[in-house]
Amino acid sequence: MKKWKKVTASFMLSIVTLGSGLTFLEAPQASAAANAVPAYEVKFLAKPELVLNTDGTPRSEVIQTLGLSSTARNISAEYFDTNALNLDQQGWNVRFRKKDDKNNYELTYKKRYPVINGDVNAALTLANQEGFDASDDNYEAEIDWGYGKQTLSFSNTKKVDTNATGVQLPSQQEALSMLLDKLPGKLKNWSSSNWGKQQLTASRAYGPVTFQRYEGTWNGQELTLEVWPIRNAAGTGVENIVEISFKTADSTAVSGLRTQLMQVLENKNWLIPADGLKTQLILERY
Repeated sequence: MKKWKKVTASFMLSIVTLGSGLTFLEAPQASAAANAVPAYEVKFLAKPELVLNTDGTPRSEVIQTLGLSSTARNISAEYFDTNALNLDQQGWNVRFRKKDDKNNYELTYKKRYPVINGDVNAALTLANQEGFDASDDNYEAEIDWGYGKQTLSFSNTKKVDTNATGVQLPSQQEALSMLLDKLPGKLKNWSSSNWGKQQLTASRAYGPVTFQRYEGTWNGQELTLEVWPIRNAAGTGVENIVEISFKTADSTAVSGLRTQLMQVLENKNWLIPADGLKTQLILERY
């Protein structure tokens, strides 16, 4: 009897008795976890020569139109990858960040999936098959929706307390040590055992870049304008990348809000009709 209990407990089988009196064992049907439910971040690039003053701050018309504060928050960010960008090639980005008003470092591990032809469900299903589903509360699912394309991302953010002031970052080796210490299991063993740990151990810093974030409220939405001074392609100076964005968890309202913001930017001739990814520029130029 004890042996029978162990068998049923181990395999979780249920006993089914037919009308004929025959009894057999039925295995329960496995239920797959549901796809993750993403929030949305709408992002547009703006023309720096039209939205910024010569000192890199937003012009007064921009501040008034978008309901922005005239005071910026400063944030420093750097990314870690191998010289061959092995993490990026697998859709992973590892970011180390410090905000001027926080007493901690932010360590973010992000996996990206392209959304092909607007098929968000297909991207979510692929992510589910690779371990990112609705049951995983360690990662935040988000659709980045730009001018012409969408990208699904899953972000795991850790925080490490620090006495550092402002946006001062630690040395590259100290930052890498923290990133390795907090390395989540999904990245650590992504394509094979310890693959992510090996790649990150062999990584270097790309950056840092200190950017300004202006926050405000537009059309009932929290909206931000960020000014990223990124090294130019020639390596002779910097160029300002201006990004205007808002986040919402409302999947039914996001399309209409996106259209409204795009129209505002187009009417002012501020919009750059193209997609851009700051992370890729930093990985290419640093």
